[in-house]
Amino acid sequence: MTDATTHETARTARTTRTALRVHHARLIDGTGASPVDDAVVTVDAEGTITYAGPTATEPPEPEATSPVRDIDAGGRTVLPGFFDCHVHLAYAHRAHPGRRGELDPVLVTYDTATRLRETLDAGVTTARDLGGLSAGYRTAVETGRIVGPRLHTAVRIIGHTGGHADFRLLDGTDLTGGEMATLADTVDEARLAVREVLRAGADVIKICATGGMASPYDQPEDEGLREEEIRAVVDEARRHGGTPVAAHAQGTAGILNAIRGGVTSIEHGYGLDERALELAGERGVFVVPTLSAAFTSIDRDTMPEYQYQKKTRWAGVTKENISRAIERGARIALGTDAAIAPHGVNLTELGHLVDLGMDPMAAIVAGTRTSAELLGLAGRLGTLVPGRTADLILCDGDPLADIRLLGDPANIVCVVQDGVIRKDPLSLAATVTPAVRRP
Repeated sequence: MTDATTHETARTARTTRTALRVHHARLIDGTGASPVDDAVVTVDAEGTITYAGPTATEPPEPEATSPVRDIDAGGRTVLPGFFDCHVHLAYAHRAHPGRRGELDPVLVTYDTATRLRETLDAGVTTARDLGGLSAGYRTAVETGRIVGPRLHTAVRIIGHTGGHADFRLLDGTDLTGGEMATLADTVDEARLAVREVLRAGADVIKICATGGMASPYDQPEDEGLREEEIRAVVDEARRHGGTPVAAHAQGTAGILNAIRGGVTSIEHGYGLDERALELAGERGVFVVPTLSAAFTSIDRDTMPEYQYQKKTRWAGVTKENISRAIERGARIALGTDAAIAPHGVNLTELGHLVDLGMDPMAAIVAGTRTSAELLGLAGRLGTLVPGRTADLILCDGDPLADIRLLGDPANIVCVVQDGVIRKDPLSLAATVTPAVRRP
């Protein structure tokens, strides 16, 4: 048997689908509709949802000869697979990007694969990596070489010299291995940088419109790429398939530059004021607040003093501004900035959104339907409705009563991705024949 044949056999085993029927479930479908008790979700052998609703109105299914995987939810809650729209999977929690070149690349690869699996097991079936992850990982997931969330990746961040994407030492030495950032200081260089990351396989363009917390040479309120450079990035992305543009943007001036420049999403958005919220609403710009990074990592003993001072100074402002954004109905998608925040507990972000005033159901929609809209996947993912791809999770308890249940991966007792059961520690699924699967 050739290596290619061996790989193909292994890949097929990992992605083999059967029809699914999840029953005795409480359904939260991601659309914002009221939950449905005693619900059923059925999935065909192609991984497409055929029904999601009350057991009492479940339509009869045609006789079939192939097995059906029966999942008795036991009253647990079934929800769409979640999104994390801002992660850095190639980096360990609190790892400094500027030291990446010191690491063994083989070990980095294995550790990244582990983080991918942890993220999937946490209930995140789709993730958008905004710096540091090569497109090869996306292909590895797509082809079954490794198991993890389906991926969109920016590959590298585009920023300016001395800005948030510049992790070089003072003498110019780049210890990132060239994998984290591309620097651009003119309009022409910005266009070239877009072309370079697209050549590297980027699904999304990530730019720095402001300084940041973890960067050594700037402040969050400093402006990053100029508005004309941002416009050039957006135009170049448009010219190449309409690739979306995500802007790291923390200070108010840079947020406004990014929105006026035409970006798809504001990442962090800690300095959002009334002007920025109004402009974002007019232009349909998404906001990804990454509250997990903002509020769970302020520890003087584990970060450089400059980072501690910046995060402490901005904490109150961030809470006030994101709370106002929630109140004003900003188009919020879920993102954690995992790496700055811990990996594998991504859905703790939902609790932070609720703490700042978001209704639990609205937080779930932010992490499912709205995030799917941001990634251009709403026609396939983000809701449990007929015709969508079967990404779903089962959760112990009622997340509408306690949203923090979703933040503990132990409560995520089943993960289905693209119709394939990826996590089932309680062995809830059993293979039965269609003739006997209903009592």
